[in-house]
Amino acid sequence: MNYQVFETYAEMSKAAAKIIADEIRAKPDCVLGLATGSSPIGTYDELARMHREEGLSFARCTTVNLDEYRGLAGTHPQSYRYFMNEHLFSRVDMRLDHTFVPNGTAPDPAAECAAYDARLESLGGSDIQLLGIGPDGHIGFNEPADVFTKATHLVDLAPSTIEANARFFDSAADVPRQALTMGMGGIMGAKKILLVASGAAKKAVLDAAMTGPITPRLPASLLQLHKDVTVLYST
Repeated sequence: MNYQVFETYAEMSKAAAKIIADEIRAKPDCVLGLATGSSPIGTYDELARMHREEGLSFARCTTVNLDEYRGLAGTHPQSYRYFMNEHLFSRVDMRLDHTFVPNGTAPDPAAECAAYDARLESLGGSDIQLLGIGPDGHIGFNEPADVFTKATHLVDLAPSTIEANARFFDSAADVPRQALTMGMGGIMGAKKILLVASGAAKKAVLDAAMTGPITPRLPASLLQLHKDVTVLYST
């Protein structure tokens, strides 16, 4: 595991963007596993700048996102499809028909999850998977549980996750209670994993996940078993 510490969020974000850009330049048709939330915003800003000023092209890339709230259409301002369009896809030369986010309004969530796994398998998995980490150690929306869930699945969000995401909504009552999330199998199937985290509030859970016991009560701890993980942390 490669663990790097940065003094500022901006420095961390630039380092993360460079890792992703190097992957794209080495393999222009790579599969990028992407994440949402506040942690990767700076990374997406820097990737957009690299596209604009350095000619970094996403034209041959395919993207697969980790998750989506159940019940939110892609046009909803708090949906993760909307987030990705705003923070990255609309700012680079990405082909939208090669960007995949779970369908939060699918009438049959189980079928949608199975189809998402089938698509990921058809792509050969992600070449690099970008992750954040939740205050309870969740990655994607894989919440603390008694067992690791391998497949993409519908999950009930933990109260701490709802509380943490409430800042993006008018109130905690507006946060969806369920989400569709890539399972641990899809995440661990990525060839490389890049986790970004920022701030003192994330330090304890990050250290526990990277150096403590491997347990489904701390989902990110499973990353210890992956052969190529880079963790970038800013104070």
